[in-house]
Amino acid sequence: MDIFSDGVSQKDAAWLLRDKYNGETSTGYEADLKRLAGGEPLAYVIGWVPFLGLRIYLESHPLIPRPETEWWTGQLIKMLQEKYADQPVCVLDLCAGSGAIGCAVLAHCPHTQVTFAEIDPAHENTIRTTMRMNNLDSARADIYCGDLFAPVGKAQFDIIATNPPYVPDGRALPPEVARFEPTRALRAGADGLAYIRRIAQQARAHLTIEGSIWVEIDDAQAPEALALFARNGWNAKLRTDPYGRRRLIVAY
Repeated sequence: MDIFSDGVSQKDAAWLLRDKYNGETSTGYEADLKRLAGGEPLAYVIGWVPFLGLRIYLESHPLIPRPETEWWTGQLIKMLQEKYADQPVCVLDLCAGSGAIGCAVLAHCPHTQVTFAEIDPAHENTIRTTMRMNNLDSARADIYCGDLFAPVGKAQFDIIATNPPYVPDGRALPPEVARFEPTRALRAGADGLAYIRRIAQQARAHLTIEGSIWVEIDDAQAPEALALFARNGWNAKLRTDPYGRRRLIVAY
């Protein structure tokens, strides 16, 4: 098999060999090269991605955590460390998917209690794998399955952190994303705001008095997303990522 003529980059082949096979080729490696040649994302083939010092496992094929999510999760962790210090704080990772956000909070903020809420029950074991393989304290974590806030009942949190679906239905996606990543974690109606609209309407009931919500958004829909929060009585601000894109809403 000529992997490079079949569309596998030398960089991806080298990363696969290093990160999954410790530099030693095998029949498994050859099979995985064929997966790459078929367009499957490298992260799924390796089985995990790095995220703020952790390995986030992807065995159930959740949405692959992106650098922009890693950036703002780092900002959230910094705020938690500075504002809450040694105080106990309850965090909800809403639309948790792989659980990358909540697991990073567990790892870097030892006084937090993290609740994961995710609609796809297949991802529960993936989150537990990530906690186990990174030696995180699972006693400080709860995982519930259901649509948005439904599985947490009337519970309230100091922080809600969420990377909800926000891709408009009509927007073209890269082939490897469209073919392999979960549509339910990406698509959000004609305007891409179906989930963000519901979050803006429902989240207040699940925040403590001084709590805040951190919501990842698409730069193209930033004004509309911000307006949704404003219309629902929030004091909401946009934050731009290191590339100048409006990537995050923080609302109180």
